[in-house]
Amino acid sequence: MANSEIPAAKLRAWWAHRQWLDGAHAGASPAEVLAATGWARSVGGAAPYLGLFARAGLGREAVDAAVAAVRVHELPAARGCTYVLPAADFALGLAAGAAAPEGSLAAAEKHLGVSRDEIEKLCLTISHLLGPDLPLEPAAIREAVGGAVRGLGEAGKKRGLTTTLPLALGLLQARGLIRRVPANGRLDQQRYGYVGWDQPVKGSAVELAERYFSWAAPASLRQLRWFTGFTAATAKAATAPLDLVPLPGTDLLLPPQLAEELAAFTVPTEPAYALLAGIDGVHLLHRDLHRLLDPADAALPVPGAKAGRTFGSDADPQTHIVLDRGRIIGLWEYDTAEREIVHRLFVPADAALRDVIARTEAFVRDELGDARGFSLDSPKSRAPKIAAIRAATAP
Repeated sequence: MANSEIPAAKLRAWWAHRQWLDGAHAGASPAEVLAATGWARSVGGAAPYLGLFARAGLGREAVDAAVAAVRVHELPAARGCTYVLPAADFALGLAAGAAAPEGSLAAAEKHLGVSRDEIEKLCLTISHLLGPDLPLEPAAIREAVGGAVRGLGEAGKKRGLTTTLPLALGLLQARGLIRRVPANGRLDQQRYGYVGWDQPVKGSAVELAERYFSWAAPASLRQLRWFTGFTAATAKAATAPLDLVPLPGTDLLLPPQLAEELAAFTVPTEPAYALLAGIDGVHLLHRDLHRLLDPADAALPVPGAKAGRTFGSDADPQTHIVLDRGRIIGLWEYDTAEREIVHRLFVPADAALRDVIARTEAFVRDELGDARGFSLDSPKSRAPKIAAIRAATAP
């Protein structure tokens, strides 16, 4: 990104404002938050819960109730990756992710001797098996369909695909014919059952680009392509009807109305603190970590990493983050043994920041039990980072 005529502090604060991280939206529903600020990346960790808590004060019970009522849902969406979406975006999200399972099937046809006819027949069998109410886990589905699922041997294991079942489940999800239901109703784990569904799949590249810029603007075409998986030609065609205007001195674009709002926007004088996951949308929509870091902070070492590795050298934060008006001002992890948040701050802590840390700590301890970054994250794997953070903050 080229130098902007708008100070970095203003841009950061603007992005945080558009992401509802300014404390102005307490009590909003999960669907309202996700519609306004963007789909929440879900990888079996606490990120969706942390993001909804920081933006609207939502507890786990309220989020889980919205999931159970299918007002929000975890779906394969942009780039085929899983996100938590509001119901209004289910059709568009599925359309955005439709290419991924087709690509997986094409690879299996090429390398594993799988035929489309075989997988389509399996899809039909599973569709007849699953009803709308009683979730079946993959093992139960495989047992019920019997020989319709076959193993893919050593070649499949090498490609991370041991049977044909995931290919069929992926296609059925992308077509809106089944949906994946968390086994215990929670988003921060990866054990699922499947039920039948009847969800339309529709939406254009223009619609997805319009959504993206409503969440992320100002943003570049490169950043749009990162989020959507668009080719350069598709990104250009998708943004042409949007009449986006450039931010002077940068490669960033935004809708004309937002350009006027940004011009009139002023950086709040009072801090607006938030503790978020490292994959929160405030970072991941753009995936440009430097824009949220002060240069001095970018040079700080990554906790628990090899010597010489710095925050500014990574594409993504390797820990959870502390934000103030769009600037990353610290990092944190949750220590399950001590039942506390361990943090390193880049700024002095005032009473308001200590309060936000304490409230988030209570939320994680009492409602989540842990704050995993992703499905394979564990207290044991996290221990070196926690020890490094403690060592860095020790008097």
